[in-house]
Amino acid sequence: MLEIALACAVFCNAVFIIGHRAAELGMRNAVDESHLTVIGVDGSDPRMASTDIPRNLAALRSIPGVTGAAGVTAIPFGNGSGVDNVSASAESKATPGAARYMIGRDAPQVLGLRLVEGRFFHDDEYAGSLLRGGMMPSGHVVIVTRALAQRLWPGRPALGRQLWVGGEHDFIVIGVVADVARPGSATIGQSYAYYATFFPLGADPAMTQYVVRSAPQDRQRVLRAAEAKLYALAPHTVIRGQTFTQLRDKAFTATRSMVWVLVLVCLVMLAVTAFGIVGLSSFWVRQRRRQIGIRRAIGATRANILRYFHTENFLIATLGIALGMALSWALNMYLMQHYELPRLPWIYLPVGAVALWLIGQLAVLGPALRASRVPPVVATRSV
Repeated sequence: MLEIALACAVFCNAVFIIGHRAAELGMRNAVDESHLTVIGVDGSDPRMASTDIPRNLAALRSIPGVTGAAGVTAIPFGNGSGVDNVSASAESKATPGAARYMIGRDAPQVLGLRLVEGRFFHDDEYAGSLLRGGMMPSGHVVIVTRALAQRLWPGRPALGRQLWVGGEHDFIVIGVVADVARPGSATIGQSYAYYATFFPLGADPAMTQYVVRSAPQDRQRVLRAAEAKLYALAPHTVIRGQTFTQLRDKAFTATRSMVWVLVLVCLVMLAVTAFGIVGLSSFWVRQRRRQIGIRRAIGATRANILRYFHTENFLIATLGIALGMALSWALNMYLMQHYELPRLPWIYLPVGAVALWLIGQLAVLGPALRASRVPPVVATRSV
């Protein structure tokens, strides 16, 4: 009974975590992922950024099949992004960190950002924005994701409002876009995974990544051509390219590994529980052979003996499952408190109960069949 209770507690929470993590693998991201290739350039001379970046973009746009290219400082699920404490006023409490995307001209179109309200940046807003102290752009406009807008101004329009960064810098919200995921994998599945801001940026040394748009089937060819062109222009730099699909796969490597580990844990735990039931049931059959023989001698059929062991196992499993449900709730409270896991939905409890009932009945079937074959003569052997 205790073994089944423990198995129920672990199984319900493990299946819940598996489902929760598996859902993260399909995490939405409002950019055109299937059309994008990302090229990183390291080792450029910062003093030459004003000429190198336009030159590189022109070279990328000249590749056959490329429909757009733009410079950015960070990319969803990628590396490198500032995180700012933002708020609706200088005095209000700051939200959890919002990722900072600084993007060059044409980046909204290349990324495929979907405008919910407002507008994208104008050309003069890109040209007049460079980095200042604290790595903040010198412009005064910003675009925010819908999730961040709802967090800062719930039930109110965000357009035209001031966004404060760190309580020191303020920007006017000119647009709201559909939710774009933050860089990196640490925030996957978190409530603030879509808190992000977009600032316009001119040709600045911080712009070390390029996003290239093409048809999905052309991405590998475009990737090879882009790396070759950029290396030819600056042989002293380090060029790293990948499709957005590859970038996303890397970001979710840990999540996929956790899912498979938990699946393996569940299978091993259920197998151990089943073997435990088989072992105990076999022991009970050996201990009760004379009792079974007496029952057979006074008229019990094989079906009666089989039903007896199944019923006994079912009752013990039911008591264990009832205790296991209480343990499941307690374990989920612990996970919620220490690991920010959501509350366990009630549907997982009957699912776990049914699974353990089936395993228990299947596990006891072999010993019960052996018990049903005990002949009545066994009852007289000790007389």
